[in-house]
Amino acid sequence: MLLTTYLKLLCASLFWGGTFVAGRVISAELPPFSAAFLRFAIASISLLILIRLFEGGLPRLRRTQLPTVLILGMSGIFAYNVLFFTGLQTVEAGRAAVIVATNPIFIALLAVPLFGEHLGPARLTGIGLSVCGAILAITGGRPWDLLHQAVSWGDLAIFGCVASWVVYLLVGKVMMHDLSPQAAVTWSCLVGVAALLPFSLAEGLLDQIGWISWTRWAALFYLGIFGTVLGFTWFYQGVKAIGPSRAAVFINFVPVWAILLGFLLLGETMNISLLLGAALVGTGVYLTNRAGIQSRK
Repeated sequence: MLLTTYLKLLCASLFWGGTFVAGRVISAELPPFSAAFLRFAIASISLLILIRLFEGGLPRLRRTQLPTVLILGMSGIFAYNVLFFTGLQTVEAGRAAVIVATNPIFIALLAVPLFGEHLGPARLTGIGLSVCGAILAITGGRPWDLLHQAVSWGDLAIFGCVASWVVYLLVGKVMMHDLSPQAAVTWSCLVGVAALLPFSLAEGLLDQIGWISWTRWAALFYLGIFGTVLGFTWFYQGVKAIGPSRAAVFINFVPVWAILLGFLLLGETMNISLLLGAALVGTGVYLTNRAGIQSRK
């Protein structure tokens, strides 16, 4: 059972790494709000079908659950995408990925007071190694190059992505006391789609949708099915099974997968720093989860 959880988390990170490639494919043809809306519209329809088949339908929300669902949709779906696309207007993808790789640090630190999780030396070392591995892979073995650039508004927007995801993950942990991971993801996607709709219409979505090529549709379906339905659901299942801080360490595989897939599918360069970075990430994930298992014995 635990091995299945780890495999799902690893696959989720792979799917999310692939979203960078898919995003590059559609970015030349669709503006950000329209692309985000279509992604989550596809995801929402798919999730509604799946939850009908496997759970008998989407459960109705109690009045007390509405604020939590709104927070999930506005943080992990709407705000994350808005801040992500805003930041990438001025921030290089590699630098943005380094910032996003700090997710596990904030999640692990906040999980201590919020959920009573214990952070011993081994888990802290594991988190540190995984972050260092992600930085090494993204910067091509020259992490000091990051110091040559001042913090910009684009950087702050990417840090906003980190904050949005941390809120989404930690609030989702609370939400899953009452809802299944799939139901929580479905409700958050529906809220996010509703919030993205007016902005996508303002970008001229209705005029553009008829001109989208089949390759862009394929990329959008990848984003909706693999990057959202499977990625979000399996990640939330991992959070429910092993806790936020241990699951969040797998996020550091995302930039490694992104670089590897960019090399295989887009012909981008890859060097030894990626392999060393992947080794550090893998070691960090192992240490973090091994320490977590031992603390439960």
